[in-house]
Amino acid sequence: MSAPVDAGRAERRDRASQSFWTLVVGVPAVFSVLRLAVEAGGELQTTLLLVANVGPVNLIAGFLTTAAQLVSTVLVAIFALGAVFAVSADGPAADADGPSAPARRPILARWVDITPAWLVLASFLFALVTWELLYLPLLLPATAAAFQFSPERLHERLMPRLLLLLGLLAGYGWLVLPTMADAWDQRDVVALLLLGGPPLLACAAAGPLPRAVLRPLAPVTQTAVLVILAWAAVPVITTPVLPLTVVTVTATSGGNEDVRGHVVAVDDVNMTILEARGGVRFVPVDRVEAQVLCPNEDALPRHRLRIHDFHVEDSLLEGLGRRVRPVHRVDAACRTPG
Repeated sequence: MSAPVDAGRAERRDRASQSFWTLVVGVPAVFSVLRLAVEAGGELQTTLLLVANVGPVNLIAGFLTTAAQLVSTVLVAIFALGAVFAVSADGPAADADGPSAPARRPILARWVDITPAWLVLASFLFALVTWELLYLPLLLPATAAAFQFSPERLHERLMPRLLLLLGLLAGYGWLVLPTMADAWDQRDVVALLLLGGPPLLACAAAGPLPRAVLRPLAPVTQTAVLVILAWAAVPVITTPVLPLTVVTVTATSGGNEDVRGHVVAVDDVNMTILEARGGVRFVPVDRVEAQVLCPNEDALPRHRLRIHDFHVEDSLLEGLGRRVRPVHRVDAACRTPG
C-alpha cells in the first residue's frame, strides 16, 4: 500500500515543481513581451522592431528594476502562506481530524516543499531592500510564518524568553517610535497600523492552523494571490522598458528640433527613436546635436513621515541612492513635452 502512496506523492511533487518554476521563469518573460507590445502602442511592426533591438539582458534588468516590489511581494506571500499550510497539513492539528481528512496538500505547501532554502532567503533579502520602509514591518510576521519562528523557539524557559522578546521590541521601538509619534500627531492611522501591528502579528504568525480552517482558507488564499498578482501587474506592464530621452536634431528647414521619446537602436546611419507621441522616427546620426536623459517624475508623497532620515515611501535602495545623488538637474527640454 505504501508504494502507490509514495508514487502518488512523488508525482504531485513533480507537478508542483514544474508549476512553480513555470511561474518563476514564465511570468517575467510574459510580462516583458507584454510591456514591449504596450510600449509599441499595440502596433505589430513596432513591436517586432522593439523585440529585435531590445536584448534579453535589458528586458530582465528593466523587469527587475520596475517590478522588484511585485516579484518580492508575491514570493514572500507564497513562502509565508505555503509554510503555514504545510505545517498545518502535517501537524497535530491535521492528525486530530482523523483518517478521513484529505491527504492532498495545498499547492502553496507543495511549492514550499520543492523550493530550495537559498531562494526563500534570497526572496526575503530582496524584499528587505526593495519594499517601501512603511511596509517593511510586514516582513516580521511573514518571516515568522515562512521559517515557522514562534516565541517558544527563542528559549525553552519563560523568563529568558520574555527578556529576549522585550529586547527585540526595544530595538524595534528605537527604530519606529519617533515615526509613530509623528504619525500620531498627523493622525496617520494607516502608518500607525503598519508600524505598530506587525510585531504583534509576528508572535502568532507561525502555524499550525486547524484543518477546519485550512480547508476553506487554502483555495481562497491561493486565488487571492493570483488576483493580486494580475491587479498589480498592470502598472508594471505599462512601464516603459527604454529610458526616456530628448534628442536635439538639426531640422531640414534650419534650426533645431527636440524629439522626445525612447532610443531603440543606433547604427552608422540612423538613430531609431520611438516617439513619446507615437510612431517611429529614423534620424540621421549626422543631424543629432545633443541628447539628454529625462528622470522620472516623482509622485506626490502620501505620508510626511521619516524613519531616521529615510522617507517612509522610499525603499532602502532608493534612500541610499538619494544620499549618493541627492539632487538631480532636470533639463528644460524634459519639462516641456515635444
